[in-house]
Amino acid sequence: MTSNTDNIEENDLVLRLKQGQEWAFNILVNKYQNMLLKIAYGITLDREESLEIVQDVFVSVYKNIKTFRQDASLSGWLRKITINTCLNWKRKWKRRFRWSHQSIEAKDETKLLRGSKDDKNPETIYREKQFEQLVMSNIKKLPEKIRVVFVLNTLEGLSYDEIARHLNIKKGTVSSRLHHARKLLLESIKD
Repeated sequence: MTSNTDNIEENDLVLRLKQGQEWAFNILVNKYQNMLLKIAYGITLDREESLEIVQDVFVSVYKNIKTFRQDASLSGWLRKITINTCLNWKRKWKRRFRWSHQSIEAKDETKLLRGSKDDKNPETIYREKQFEQLVMSNIKKLPEKIRVVFVLNTLEGLSYDEIARHLNIKKGTVSSRLHHARKLLLESIKD
């Protein structure tokens, strides 16, 4: 195995996954794990559950890769599985009346959603960290349906069409929820 395996084409990766090649699965996990963690955390707001959900997603992909028809991109398929797994997780906990978010330290929270910081002066880092903490605390307060759309658009960069397709809602609903999320966040940050 060479270092070129990290740059493997998506179609080739899918083919190798379908053939059961273990190294291909390792590449899949390395390539998509952070993206899926961001999505899961943005929906669940629970770090431990997000880690477990992503693990479940990869197990599901491992078991079901042969059914992947490649109508969509691999990343889109993974994203959809992650969103559905998160929403199923939320429904399960609501049914059991145990719905609560476990807070995690702010540094883990922003690191999970944004990745590592560039080299900046300490004052800039401090101000950015304060602002990120403020934004994160207000994102947590958004209603679930609005928060999911906001996370998928703002943090994942998905288009309105992609979000509508993943959540099985209309494009206008995506636009409305995103507008509402931004309005609520702006109002809460102004306060």
